[in-house]
Amino acid sequence: MKLRWHWQTILQAPHRLAFFLGIVLLVFQSAWWSVVQWHRLGASWGISYAVSPTVIHSTAMTLGFMPLLFAGFLFTAGPKWLGVRPPMIHRFFTPLGLQCAGWLLWTLGGHVHLLVAVAGGMLTWAGLLWVQLMFLHLVLQSPAPDRLHAQLIAAAGFIGVMALGAVVLCLLLGSTGLARPLVLMALWGFVVTTFVTVAHRMLPFFTASALPIQVVWRPVWLLYLLLAVAGVESLIPWLEFLGMGSGGNGDLWMLVRGLFELSVGVALVWLSLSWGLLKSLQIRLLAMLHVGFSWLGLSLLLSGISQCIGSYTGTPYLGLGPLHALTMGFLGSVAFAMVTRVSRGHSGRPLAVDNLTWYAFWLLQGVVMLRIVAHLPGVSSQVLALTATLWTLAMLAWTVPMLGWYGRARADGQPG
Repeated sequence: MKLRWHWQTILQAPHRLAFFLGIVLLVFQSAWWSVVQWHRLGASWGISYAVSPTVIHSTAMTLGFMPLLFAGFLFTAGPKWLGVRPPMIHRFFTPLGLQCAGWLLWTLGGHVHLLVAVAGGMLTWAGLLWVQLMFLHLVLQSPAPDRLHAQLIAAAGFIGVMALGAVVLCLLLGSTGLARPLVLMALWGFVVTTFVTVAHRMLPFFTASALPIQVVWRPVWLLYLLLAVAGVESLIPWLEFLGMGSGGNGDLWMLVRGLFELSVGVALVWLSLSWGLLKSLQIRLLAMLHVGFSWLGLSLLLSGISQCIGSYTGTPYLGLGPLHALTMGFLGSVAFAMVTRVSRGHSGRPLAVDNLTWYAFWLLQGVVMLRIVAHLPGVSSQVLALTATLWTLAMLAWTVPMLGWYGRARADGQPG
């Protein structure tokens, strides 16, 4: 018997509501950016801009759908980590709704009026702060002896809250030049920090449970090393904003930064292999997690190469390519895998990947590589627009089936 889809079912568990809203925002923002890219190439769609579309895009893709996906995961797995009862589902309605409505207003304001975007940003900021306080409350009341990962994730969340509030304030005051270092601080200090903390806790265990020959290896010092890398990378944009690398010291700065990122990239690629990247390819869901994690090291390798070449040519060779290897490759792929895993498991479905999801994942990998190639000398600017369109198609192919799951009861008849 086919299970009936109903709005009330979405409200039965935190992951259902948070993932549903997060996916809707992801697809909306992706499609909007695709339209903007084609408009920039001359498509006559009568679009005007009240705020820089780059600011609207970078802020929303960093702090828009990701915190909603975080909420779905953390309020599902977090209470189990911490040994506490999860909050009642009705407590999520307002903060998650504020975030979703706020980001829609944020995008609309980018075309209509600055104050509309600011109003949307304020709603989103309030919703994000609300959710972070809810998670902090779980951490503080936990009797669990090991709360390190949850504490780090809670702390990272407030970096995101601070950065978003500052971006909105800068927009209101007309200081949009500050938006870039603030967004990059949120990216590394909040989003990447959350990802590497969850990966350190979960990825070795997922691998060992699926591949018994793989040993669980996740020393605490490794987590601190990952966090230190994220911390340095979140600091770099501020140093450059304050003038580091400008003038006569630019070439030396790019060389030093490039060598640092090359070293870290090599270490992270080694870590990815040590955690079982090659062995994971036997199992689709596990492979998606490992391939996604490998992009963290690859993105830093690419950035290091770009900076080192730039120390001779005067400008980073790959432009924004390494940044998108991080955001689309690492963050996009790991989110793809984790949301798939939680959504399948908590909808009563087997932890196996169907063909559509598998092909959509590899389409995503191709899009990431195309996005990197788009910055090579001589490549047509149309490639950027094509990349945005293919990304949107990959997201649609992945998310549409799951939107159906969230509105239906579990396939195994269990509650949740």
